[in-house]
Amino acid sequence: MADLQAIVDEIHEKLTPRLGEGKVADYIPQLAHVDPKRFGMAIIDVEGRVFKAGDADVPFSIQSISKVFTLTLALGKHGETTWNRVGREPSGSAFNSIVQLEHEEGKPRNPFINAGAIAVSDLVLAGHTPREAIGEIVRFVRYLADDETIAIDPDVAKSEQATGYRNFALANFMRSFNKLTHPVEHVLGVYFHHCALAMTCTQLAKSGLFLAASGRNPLTGHTVVSKQRARRINALMLTCGHYDGSGDFAYRVGLPGKSGVGGGILAVAPGRASVAVWSPGLNHNGNSLIGSLALEMLATRTGWSVFGH
Repeated sequence: MADLQAIVDEIHEKLTPRLGEGKVADYIPQLAHVDPKRFGMAIIDVEGRVFKAGDADVPFSIQSISKVFTLTLALGKHGETTWNRVGREPSGSAFNSIVQLEHEEGKPRNPFINAGAIAVSDLVLAGHTPREAIGEIVRFVRYLADDETIAIDPDVAKSEQATGYRNFALANFMRSFNKLTHPVEHVLGVYFHHCALAMTCTQLAKSGLFLAASGRNPLTGHTVVSKQRARRINALMLTCGHYDGSGDFAYRVGLPGKSGVGGGILAVAPGRASVAVWSPGLNHNGNSLIGSLALEMLATRTGWSVFGH
């Protein structure tokens, strides 16, 4: 095993002069205030060892990374019938596009674009009030990270609710095709709140560890999902986790990953480690520019690509 701490320190040092590159997501007003020069990185291997650098313990808005956790919950509740409501194909369109949705009669391409995650929120809401569903999501992430301090940032949730016109459009569109079973306001309440979860890179890396360890959290000994389900969630992260930049991320990094417009990326090296990076400046696909570079450097130094060393 390469000296991971030395690798993380080197990546941090090499990228420091470039911090501030990319564009912070300003269409969610609360995210516009984040310092674009922040950079954190945390790796937790399947033995439980932690390697980190920079702002690894500063909380940030995980945004769409939360879609991995809501998908895991929905699959736990509904199993394979989840796929009647949402597809498993890369979209090739922007994360908030409505064009494809019309063409495909309200069934979103995959669970990681906004429309797909809204459909998943509808599934998580089954049998719950919105408040109960949000509580279940927070409890699940705390359980994964083994950390009771993780919480939703209410200012970010409010900010999203106040400006989420496109998401309201997507949800109403899906409702018009009878693809949502709950009132749009309830579904979006759950969606906006889970996207507003605030976590550090260290907490996020811990939360993703079950995907690196065949469905089991090696730190707690809890089995979260079956080995097969962990493999399938990883497959979706690899093909769909970076919106219309997913192919490029697979080409450059070669690891399952999920990005969020808060500048975070969760990446999984199956059998080896869970990795979280955070840098708020985004590239033109809405993925962290510096975070993507950090993961590309990590994959190059360690040979961790799922496509071979």
